[in-house]
Amino acid sequence: MNANMNAERAGVRPQRGHRIYIVLTSRPGQYRSEPTPGITPVETHDYFYGARHVAEFVVAQLEGDSRVRIVEETGQQTVNLVPTKFFEKFATLRDALQSIEGLTGHGHEEARVSRRNN
Repeated sequence: MNANMNAERAGVRPQRGHRIYIVLTSRPGQYRSEPTPGITPVETHDYFYGARHVAEFVVAQLEGDSRVRIVEETGQQTVNLVPTKFFEKFATLRDALQSIEGLTGHGHEEARVSRRNN
């Protein structure tokens, strides 16, 4: 883990000019994560296991304190605003993408992640 990530986890904010990334996860039919002001989507990746679409991952740049809007897609569609302090932070886009690979069982023959052309 690099110094920026350690600093973030310790509650220290990154220096001005340093980019910090988070990963927003949505599971079709269960919940979706939506960016709010201060969160800028950079890349979207879809996770498939066989033919089933399991999740959508959005790597987003964090531009300060913000909240992620979590919308439950079942029942009454409850909405929660979750502070980004509860999200794992990444110093580089590459670190965020490696995190997605770790979440999806990268290397399993039926699991695949594909970048969406936005």
